[in-house]
Amino acid sequence: MIQNKINIKLTNWELVSVNPNNKTWNWKSLFCFWGCAIQSIIGFSLIASLYIVYQVNVSIVFFGTFSAALLVVFLCNLIGKPSQKHGIPFPVLLRTSMGILGARYVAILRGLVGVFMFGVQSFFLSKSFGYLIRMTFFSIDNEFLDKEIFTFFYFGLNIIDWFAFIISIGIQIYLFRRGQNFNKLFINFSAIFVYIGLILFCIIISSTNLIDVKNSFQQLFIPGNVISKSNIYPFLTVFGTMFAYFSIVIVNFGDFSRFVKNEKELKKGNLSLVLNLLIFSIFSIFIVLGSDIILNQNFPNLERIFVSPTDIIGKFDNIFLSVIVLIFILFATASTNLIANFIPTQYSLINLAPNTLNPNSSGVIIGIIAFFIGATWVSILSQIGILSIIDTVGSFFGPIFGIVIADYYIVKKQNILSKDLFSADTKGKYYYSSGWHFKAIYSLLIGFIFSSSTIWNINFNFLQSYAWLIGAFIGFVMYYLVSDK
Repeated sequence: MIQNKINIKLTNWELVSVNPNNKTWNWKSLFCFWGCAIQSIIGFSLIASLYIVYQVNVSIVFFGTFSAALLVVFLCNLIGKPSQKHGIPFPVLLRTSMGILGARYVAILRGLVGVFMFGVQSFFLSKSFGYLIRMTFFSIDNEFLDKEIFTFFYFGLNIIDWFAFIISIGIQIYLFRRGQNFNKLFINFSAIFVYIGLILFCIIISSTNLIDVKNSFQQLFIPGNVISKSNIYPFLTVFGTMFAYFSIVIVNFGDFSRFVKNEKELKKGNLSLVLNLLIFSIFSIFIVLGSDIILNQNFPNLERIFVSPTDIIGKFDNIFLSVIVLIFILFATASTNLIANFIPTQYSLINLAPNTLNPNSSGVIIGIIAFFIGATWVSILSQIGILSIIDTVGSFFGPIFGIVIADYYIVKKQNILSKDLFSADTKGKYYYSSGWHFKAIYSLLIGFIFSSSTIWNINFNFLQSYAWLIGAFIGFVMYYLVSDK
């Protein structure tokens, strides 16, 4: 009877193995997942900048970005397989290597970064809501926004900004805490919806400037000599930059792969990241080149190319077009926020207190914390260099990945005792020392030191894009050396 009471603290309906009948994700679902992962303002701007703004041979950019994508596919196959096979999320898988209690506090590191970025992303998402509200008021009365009430700012935000931010947080929390079936539906819809938006934007540009854009494409995509010493550093820079962009979703990929039908669908779906990257890159480059041609016709003295969607529509001065684009941006930002920040945080919180938290209560907690983060972003957090602290916490992710992979594939040889994952019995396989596996914790700390040194040691700053990979390698090697094989 005592044992049953203890087990309740480790078990939650959200954490236990997924019923095979509920494994409804296939490769198409993962295609949409990776679509959402890349369909962000940051992703759009990053890809467009690499191809157009930076003086790097287009062949180097192509091979660098797609090499990074292939590595992400390989790593996600590794970390996704045990969760798919056993139907468990990342925090539960972590119990096999860190111990049933150690996993609680190691997993919450991912939750800390997730909830912080959820708050920041929600703040930027609210900007789109704010633009829509201002456009609505302006269309009704173009002098309405001149009223004195809109000149009063509190924590760097005026009344419209506050209202937009509250809407941003409220809608996301209301939608995302409804469970994995709705989340899957939202991810699938958002990915396709945003691609439709990109297609429409390309059609608008093509209708008036197809020949000019085509010529710009031909001038841009002039193949060059890739294999040369001078191209090694640019290649590594592009590779590291693109890998760093995708790395945030690797360690907790099991939160999603647990719902995939089988390993074949998992591998096929992950490979669709490469297809998504190709499609999105073409759209991004086409839109930026086309927009630049149109803007230079209207503004001959433009000094730079605009690669951010919000900057582009701001220059077009077309309210109808701006509203349409902002709606697409809303879906793109919200879906990215869901997969990269909300769901990892939700599982981390539930794993921390499985006997008290569920999707609803954990969603409310995320919303409350994210509200204070987003509300103080402009006036406080963005001014004190807190992103360096968040990056430092993120330095744990690579070592965590390396340890989990070494433990599952080499030490435990892909064997997991499911019943012991939820057992606090001192004789349980994952109880270790009072619920902690200190060899794994030791490996984690060593990997963290190497990974975080790329942030805090000025001599290693040039390796910061590779911090995740460095930490993963050190964590893998250290755990292999100290573990009982």
